[in-house]
Amino acid sequence: MYVRTDDGRRIAYDREGSGGRPLVLVGGLGQMRATDTATRALTTELAGRGFDVVHHDRPGRGDSGGEAPFSLAGEVAAISALVDEVGGRAALYGSSSGGAIALAAAAQLAGVDRLVLWEVPLGTAGGDDARAWHAGIVERGAAGDPEAVLRFAMEGMPPGWLDEMLAGPDRDRYLRLAPTTAADAEALAWAADALADGTLPRAVTVPTTVLTGSAAWPFFVEAADALVAALPDAARAEVPGAEHGWAPADMAAVLERVLG
Repeated sequence: MYVRTDDGRRIAYDREGSGGRPLVLVGGLGQMRATDTATRALTTELAGRGFDVVHHDRPGRGDSGGEAPFSLAGEVAAISALVDEVGGRAALYGSSSGGAIALAAAAQLAGVDRLVLWEVPLGTAGGDDARAWHAGIVERGAAGDPEAVLRFAMEGMPPGWLDEMLAGPDRDRYLRLAPTTAADAEALAWAADALADGTLPRAVTVPTTVLTGSAAWPFFVEAADALVAALPDAARAEVPGAEHGWAPADMAAVLERVLG
């Protein structure tokens, strides 16, 4: 299915469970519908638990349209169009850097009524590192080397992740995705600044659940604890899993519990 945003981009999405509790899934750095089998399975699991679930390709990814520059504003415009598609109100589930995008959407869109955030890689001392990351992505993108963009964007992650992505049949999809990671960096810079300067709790007031895995890396735990301490209506919860991953049935069970 497709929807067009106010800024003219066509966004591709899957929808399951029409008529249930509206929930929009916001992917992270390297996620898209064609390759994200876990989130596809999560969509089906949630539909079976009474949710009306939207799983979309973010602007410039997969079957969605869009050309550089990719921005946080473009991501929020896509979410706004999807929320309208499901009736004007929805919860958001943001995965990893998609959690920062979800936070920004909640700050800007009246139709977002709940948030669930999974292991957001958020700096707790301001957005300088994320801004430097954004600048490096944009610089490499301007040079026309999408593989260099991906290698820079995924620096610090297990190297096997990117090597496996680029060695597989979806290499071209990932290379097209590369410049869209600028939006992830911009979102993380915004969220880190808002956390550090105290404006986040005024910007995001909806009930929020911050999730980490049962064997999460310390960086994610620190960020999760900081978000819960800062937001006015936030709680922590845990999902079985490690290395930034989870089983769809486990995640669906937690989402069903926290979103009611």
